[in-house]
Amino acid sequence: MSPDPQIDVAADADELAHRVAAFIAARIKAAPQRLALNLSGGSTPREVYQLLGAEPYRSGIAWRKVALFWGDERFVPFDHKDSNFRMTSEALLSRLPVPPGEVHRIPVDAGSPQEAAALYQAVLRDFYGAKTLDPARPLFDVTLLGLGTDGHTASLFPGAPALDERGAWATAVIGAMPEPRISLTYPALESSADIVFLVAGAVKKEILARVLANDRALPAARIATRGAIRIFADRAAFPL
Repeated sequence: MSPDPQIDVAADADELAHRVAAFIAARIKAAPQRLALNLSGGSTPREVYQLLGAEPYRSGIAWRKVALFWGDERFVPFDHKDSNFRMTSEALLSRLPVPPGEVHRIPVDAGSPQEAAALYQAVLRDFYGAKTLDPARPLFDVTLLGLGTDGHTASLFPGAPALDERGAWATAVIGAMPEPRISLTYPALESSADIVFLVAGAVKKEILARVLANDRALPAARIATRGAIRIFADRAAFPL
């Protein structure tokens, strides 16, 4: 993992969520114009979204200047119980005045995961205004990522062909999990001014230690960016 991550250890998962919400709020407030926020699924991000959708953040942030994206999604309907979009919508979007045109969900209503990935790549390129990523101009301002117990992040799983994809910005991930998924690739995820990992619970302690030791067998440890990498962990997950 490069550059060396900045680490923030909270007492518990609740405090972790509050710290991440405060960080995101500060980044939005400091942004002079539009801010691109790339979201993650998972229980810890859900807590963050619930905080951002409540006071004081709900009315204290200029949500109209925020563009929302997703780092990965299961190839299931938007209203499916396992949909990252549905979780985010219930926890955050239903409570905020984000303009509908700034909510860029992965098009799982496409005919196939491959088509959904191609369509989402087109959305990202249109937003970015170019077909090639410029290292000096990040696609996202903030990217939220989780860490699986197997070391996966977004839907980049150990041994998956998607790990070696360097041309596409989004790709279909087939066979790694029971359901097909669409994931942003390393080039797109790494094109972010801030990459923020959210890691909570004792079950993540061993895998976080391996990531911090730069175990290249783990997809999360292979994240590299010209921006900053920040790891928000609770005490149970952090290897002392």
